[in-house]
Amino acid sequence: MSGLSAAMASAAGALEAYDRVLEVTQNNVDNANTPGYAAQTQTLEALPFDLDAGALGGVSAGEVVSARDQYSEQAVRSATTALGAANQNVQSLTSVQSVFDVTGNSGLPYALNNLFRSFSAWAQSPTGTVEQQSVLDQASAVANAFQQTATQLAQVRQGVETQLQQTVDTVNQLTAQLAGLNQQVAAGGQNDAGLDAQVTSTLETLSQYVDVSASKQPDGASTVLLNGQTPLVLGTTAYQLTYQLSEPQDPPPDYPQGPPSASILSEDNDVTSQVTTGSLGALLDVENRVIPSYLGSAYQAGDLNTMAQQFADYVNQTLTSGDIDAGDPPQGGVALFTYDTSNDTDVAASMAVDPTVTPDQLAAIDPGPPPVNNGIALQLAALANPQSNDGEIQNVSYSEFFGQMASSVGAELSAATDNQQTQQSTVAQAQDLRQQTSGVSLDQEAMTLIQFQRAYEANSHLITILDELTEDAINMLLLT
Repeated sequence: MSGLSAAMASAAGALEAYDRVLEVTQNNVDNANTPGYAAQTQTLEALPFDLDAGALGGVSAGEVVSARDQYSEQAVRSATTALGAANQNVQSLTSVQSVFDVTGNSGLPYALNNLFRSFSAWAQSPTGTVEQQSVLDQASAVANAFQQTATQLAQVRQGVETQLQQTVDTVNQLTAQLAGLNQQVAAGGQNDAGLDAQVTSTLETLSQYVDVSASKQPDGASTVLLNGQTPLVLGTTAYQLTYQLSEPQDPPPDYPQGPPSASILSEDNDVTSQVTTGSLGALLDVENRVIPSYLGSAYQAGDLNTMAQQFADYVNQTLTSGDIDAGDPPQGGVALFTYDTSNDTDVAASMAVDPTVTPDQLAAIDPGPPPVNNGIALQLAALANPQSNDGEIQNVSYSEFFGQMASSVGAELSAATDNQQTQQSTVAQAQDLRQQTSGVSLDQEAMTLIQFQRAYEANSHLITILDELTEDAINMLLLT
């Protein structure tokens, strides 16, 4: 009887172990499409076999083992970070590129071409009132075009700054979620596959915005670092990031009135240099590098301002070097354009035509010697196709210089678009590798299900037989 009882207990234990295997298998199937879920495996442990001691062997349920591979997870996070940067670059650079219309049908190139034509017409009729008025009108259009271009770039910058704040807020929300999940893990959820899936999914979402590395601690909690250096989550504590705009002081600014730079702080420590990728890194790059290259910063005037200032100065100097009439003494010319001379980063935004200038004050006469009746007008008309450095900016015409600004952002956008496609493929490959390593294979789960269903049925049949034998043995004892 003792042997039958031991065999019955062994079979019952095996039945319980198989039931646990089937539960884990069913859980895998149910969560096959759950974000962050890794396949679980119910291990089985052999029981000792010793007939003399009454140990009949069998199996019992051991630990549930996760197929999670941290290398594969980090590979996915790294690829996701690069894709986040690429996506943001395409979005931001598209906005910047839209400011630069190089078709010649609108914007600054269109206004410049019209002004050059008006200079040419004025050269043909240097005292013509209509031609003089046309110069004033087209000059005003050029000034307005500089202002509009600066305003549009400033609006792009404002949009980027809004996105920067929103992105930092999102990062802080996600790190707070991770700290909360760590608290649940500490409360006894170390082996909870659902919690593990939530942590993994949240980390992957976070990696779209910043470069993060994560490691599991002995207590099951996840430690999350920004760029492998600055803590974002330690145990149940989340360290918040802060976004701010400020004038840099080291090195001392060349343009103290220039637009401020964006920086990211953690616990009052500047960690901007660590935020180099992800959508947050891409936004910082547009805010601190791309847009300042046109509008200026604490360390540069910006190409648009440089162009506006040199163009205005050249036209003004050319006009003031000429004469309005050839009287005795001759009446000298007056400057046409005005701008904020106290701030080199505000030239384009403040450029205007002096409202006190009248058509008859435009100086067309080059005093020479010898004097040329339309010499000044001819010099200005030559700006369309300058033959010397005098009418150029950085060895090219003003129209070409604007085209170079446009082509610069166009080239960056093209590279960003190509990189976006590359990173999409990289993410897909990393996710596929992770799926092969730790994902749920429905085919494998089906095989496990069939295998242990049969084992469960066989063991159930064994228990039935043992039950019948036990009943027969009891009946025989009763008969004796």
